Amino acid sequence: MPPSDASYRACVATSEGKARHLLDALSESFDSTEVVVAASEDQNGLWTVSLHFRDPPNATAVRALVGLAAGPETANALAFERLGATDWVEASLQGLTPVAAGRFIVHGAHDRETVPANRIGIEIEAALAFGTGHHGTTRGCLVALDRLAMRPARGLGANARVLDLGTGSGVLAIAAARALRRPVLASDNDPVAVRAARANARLNRARALVEVIRADGFKAPRLHARAPFGLVFANILLGPLKRMAVSIARIAAPNGCVVLSGLLAAQANAVLAAYRAQGLVLARRIDLDGWVTLVLHHSLPGTSASYARLRRAMRRRVGVGPVAARRHGQ
Repeated sequence: MPPSDASYRACVATSEGKARHLLDALSESFDSTEVVVAASEDQNGLWTVSLHFRDPPNATAVRALVGLAAGPETANALAFERLGATDWVEASLQGLTPVAAGRFIVHGAHDRETVPANRIGIEIEAALAFGTGHHGTTRGCLVALDRLAMRPARGLGANARVLDLGTGSGVLAIAAARALRRPVLASDNDPVAVRAARANARLNRARALVEVIRADGFKAPRLHARAPFGLVFANILLGPLKRMAVSIARIAAPNGCVVLSGLLAAQANAVLAAYRAQGLVLARRIDLDGWVTLVLHHSLPGTSASYARLRRAMRRRVGVGPVAARRHGQ
């Protein structure tokens, strides 16, 4: 957005949980061409949510929206100010410091030149929702991806595809494309997020590998046409993760990985139970800032070492050796 004579800002300091709800609610309520919603975290773990307006805002209406999302105390703490002539979209991102997660560094344009040559820089220009890498769930997914990229699972072979459900800013899709050099399908039910993810994919020279579609869950035919996926990201919330367990298990390749996040520590076991019932088992758990990222893989008969050991034990118990076992079709 070009510089203007003046712009307007509303800010409030709050907890990470309330900041998450605020960003979700506010980004759905405002036109992204008129209002930019951003968030940044200080060294003490306190989050500041900022709204940057092109035109003078209706303070009463904005407070009402904030109150619905985060409560009356947060709404009353919202402070409004008039800014001088500036590029206010750029100003809204200046508070976002670069975030490192494994080899990845997520940054804004103002930190582009600071990324070391041996790191994978991901530039995010639209802070419309969580997805700038600051949130523990996004960082957990990036750490999981970095480890998978260093030691790829069998499901991430040359022909593997990646799915990013609820892509938001597109940071995970872009990171997967950059690190794995595999085609990525990214989906979101929010048209603002879809536009932002496409723009960020172009910005990071990943558009040839990243396809972004608008989809509500698993209803899009394109999603089924691209399945199965060697790697599935779902960084959303507890409820949707549990409801999607069957669908996610079905679209994941037999030897693929599923990375789930958006979970508080107390919620992890409930999600694990839902996915274990679909044949997915825990390979790694990553805890960051009170949030949990789960890395799962399919447990298929005949493919795991534990299953092979079980078969050998059963043969010994019934006195059947390998040759006899093959004759018996075991």
